[in-house]
Amino acid sequence: MVSIPEYYEGKNVLLTGATGFMGKVLLEKLLRSCPKVKAVYVLVRHKAGQTPEARVGEITSCKLFDRLRDEQPDFREKIIVITSELTQPELNLSETIKEELIECINIIFHCAATVRFNETLRDAVQLNVTATQQLLFLAQQMKNLEVFMHVSTAFAYCNQKQIGEVVYPPPVDPRKLIDSLEWMDDGLVEDITPKLIGDRPNTYIFTKALAEYVVQQEAEKLNVAIIRPSIVGASWKEPFPGWVDNFNGPSGIFIAAGKGILRTIRASNSALADLVPVDVVVNMTLAAAWYSGVNRYNRPSNIMVYNCTTGGTNPFHWGEVEYHVISTFKRNPLEQAFRRPNVNLTSNHLLYQYWIAVSHKAPAFLYDIYLRITGRSPRMMKTITRLHKALMLLEYFTSKSWIWNTENMTMLMNELNPQDKKMFNFDVRQLHWAEYMENYCMGMKKYVLNEEMSGIPAARKHLTKLRNIRYGFNTVLVILIWRIFIARSQMARNIWYFVVSLCYKFLSYFRASSTMRY
Repeated sequence: MVSIPEYYEGKNVLLTGATGFMGKVLLEKLLRSCPKVKAVYVLVRHKAGQTPEARVGEITSCKLFDRLRDEQPDFREKIIVITSELTQPELNLSETIKEELIECINIIFHCAATVRFNETLRDAVQLNVTATQQLLFLAQQMKNLEVFMHVSTAFAYCNQKQIGEVVYPPPVDPRKLIDSLEWMDDGLVEDITPKLIGDRPNTYIFTKALAEYVVQQEAEKLNVAIIRPSIVGASWKEPFPGWVDNFNGPSGIFIAAGKGILRTIRASNSALADLVPVDVVVNMTLAAAWYSGVNRYNRPSNIMVYNCTTGGTNPFHWGEVEYHVISTFKRNPLEQAFRRPNVNLTSNHLLYQYWIAVSHKAPAFLYDIYLRITGRSPRMMKTITRLHKALMLLEYFTSKSWIWNTENMTMLMNELNPQDKKMFNFDVRQLHWAEYMENYCMGMKKYVLNEEMSGIPAARKHLTKLRNIRYGFNTVLVILIWRIFIARSQMARNIWYFVVSLCYKFLSYFRASSTMRY
């Protein structure tokens, strides 16, 4: 078969979600590794007073595109920005633009979605289901379309322990739900949401499952495939290690831990943290589109679904994640940390509530008092409240493990020629987790927080200062406890002296034993 770059040569590609995390990386990788691609049409909406052209210009000017900018200075000429609103009928496209897309598009990558776990059901359905439906309507009219690639999530069926590379029956009929939401008011939608999503944790997971079913319904008319990444993290290798540009997913939690704000998480140390680097997902998506495209005339009867996960081939657990994140941020601290990095993972509800009170709320309350005294606005309790809401949304995923079938992922890897295996590498067996997590943490420091590496010595001194403050505070606390409770009670003093004498005897015995061995 032709190689991946050869397949994309002369092709017109339509991309949604180009302003999102994965969409940016896919756009950069496609243009850099397939330099003879004809054009990439990106559907972008107006946002926050920015035109679609300005939004794409801001993206292509960022650090992510530095390597592409050096190798192909004129790459921007291949990006065609189209103003669109995916939730509107016919994507809110002008008739002229619509006709152009119908005539020229060969491949569609549908990456656009809302990834907010707490999105209202109405908005989640519009952004994840209706938008997919509208794009499929347009795809059906395209005269030269070869592949429709839909990006889903490996957790679409997380209510099951074992998840195959198939589309399962939907919890409800998507069309009926869309029709019902048209006449329901917001209060009624909010009331029925828990019953509708059932044993799924949030509206994001629920609507991504519905979107998969909508895609499957068009499998007879279109050559479609679905890729399901698990928890998408910073880049592994491309365009350089550790690139990340947002607080979404685990990134915000890692930063909170590095700052010393996050001190406890309700999670199981032994649960699989199914992290997958964004460049692995992108490489696999481009390869899957290539495979579907070159086999479009003899494609299998069942829709091709790819579980893009790491747990089955290169397992990594939440306890290991915590260790590597904390170790990295102790060696290379974040600037102006609130406390020294240290996180406790527990699956016990009572113990978790204890740590929340002692390690989160009490320090935040005291710090806000200090801010008030010094004439500044208190903010730490608000930060802790937002953090707890985020942690509640993640508890479901940090306390469970799943088994994903990855036979299609393995098959696809075996279909690549040696050069494509190197250029579009998604073999997660080669991933060294300790190195990846260090690059991930340093990437957040550089690209999310915009902190320079030259500031690390000062940050280390700051951590030493925080350690000394903690020792001083603990010393004062012990003295106060002595003065208030122990010094005034004969029984408390007797217990105190007994404990001290016991410790002294133990130390004396240990010292004597060491001397005799010497």
